[in-house]
Amino acid sequence: MFYKDRKVLVAGGTGFVGTNFVRALLEEGAKVRINVHQRPPAVTDPRLEVVQADFNNLEDCRRACRGMELVFNCAGAVSAARMTVTNPMSAIATNLVVNVRLLEAAMMENVGRILVFSSGTTAYPAVDHAVREDEMWTADPAPVYFGYGWMRRYVELLAQFVGQKSGTQVAICRPTAVYGRDDDFDPKTSHVIPALIRRAVEKEDPYIVWGTGDEVRDFLHVTDLARGCLLLLEKHAVRDPVNIGYGSGVTVRNVVRTVLDEAGHSRAKVVFDASKPTTIPVRLVDTRKAMELLGFSPSVKLDDGLRDTVRWYLEHRG
Repeated sequence: MFYKDRKVLVAGGTGFVGTNFVRALLEEGAKVRINVHQRPPAVTDPRLEVVQADFNNLEDCRRACRGMELVFNCAGAVSAARMTVTNPMSAIATNLVVNVRLLEAAMMENVGRILVFSSGTTAYPAVDHAVREDEMWTADPAPVYFGYGWMRRYVELLAQFVGQKSGTQVAICRPTAVYGRDDDFDPKTSHVIPALIRRAVEKEDPYIVWGTGDEVRDFLHVTDLARGCLLLLEKHAVRDPVNIGYGSGVTVRNVVRTVLDEAGHSRAKVVFDASKPTTIPVRLVDTRKAMELLGFSPSVKLDDGLRDTVRWYLEHRG
């Protein structure tokens, strides 16, 4: 077992993605450290080491990385569709600074391996097919994602630079849209699925959905993301980006139907509002590289994952 007894920092280990990485690593027998900055940890385990650290600060990053063999960088700001309208620079600036500081700290503290996140949703050009890793640089990101997408591309370049200039090996993940337990249900920052779930549970009627409902997305359960990334850092920390996704698409309209049914709100009047801000019509990723290199394929079916997430929110809201 690659992770057993390894010293691993999960940066952002109190957030949605980080919390699920912590659980996966503890199951693998790793010695896990997380940072606490703005929120308490969702996981309580005597094997978990907690340090106070603000990853906008280089010295805090170095202290968190010190003595670590592996780092998963799950830290950063959440960016939702409405945030790109009200303050498009917010998530760009925060994520860029945090990634730069953690990469610099990993390099200075001689971390063995680090995994960083690019994006399989925002960084690719706008295409209507399952996009391959080698298509990233064929055109700019879609206009709606332009600033955020280029930031994620730049993070990839910085990660490759660190790998070239130091002994730190780097894995680069391009994930698709992720959902699941412990997701962010805040109306100001939540992404598509948690936003739909929260409003279905609150019995909103009419039930208003931004866009036409025909947008096609690749939604991946967060436990599958964690599993895929653990494989990626173990088997392919060679500065070569890999898509980690579900591998097939679904319309937002179909997600809405499943969410409403599970929330007991199937009689709601659904209104798709195409006048509201939305993103590109299709975003799918080609996942053959992950299968060939890592042996990764998703284990959580979309309908099962949606139902489980709705039930979790019903139990934990508030």
